[in-house]
Amino acid sequence: MEYNASSPEDYISQLPEERRTIIASLRAVIKENLPEGFAEVLGYGIEYMVPHELYPPGYHVKPEQPLPFISIASQKNHIALYHMGIYMQPELLSWFREEYPKHMKTKLDMGKSCIRFKPAGTIPYELIGQLSRKITVSEYIRLYERGR
Repeated sequence: MEYNASSPEDYISQLPEERRTIIASLRAVIKENLPEGFAEVLGYGIEYMVPHELYPPGYHVKPEQPLPFISIASQKNHIALYHMGIYMQPELLSWFREEYPKHMKTKLDMGKSCIRFKPAGTIPYELIGQLSRKITVSEYIRLYERGR
């Protein structure tokens, strides 16, 4: 779903009431746990990127954009968390798949880098905090360059 927002706060304010608290809580957990160096920006949702100051080439698909890492968005039927590190690092994916059932009773609904939460209120915030801490900016840049 697209929102015409000017900031993460504005994005959250435009969400349906039942989603505002969820996205605000996800944002808080990610910001609290994300290693130093990532920057929060507003894109399709709330995104956490490697800024051009740290990685001047930017995202290879659109070099004018910073390198994407994590994003959260309110989609039509779910809350989505996109984590590019899970896509790039098989050990991290394995760790997440093993940990998820320890935090949740619902089945993991996941694509390559997208974790979908339905119903939206079932989010393992503690696990998302742990996941957010797992990769530093320098490690992520190395993973990204290795994958290219």
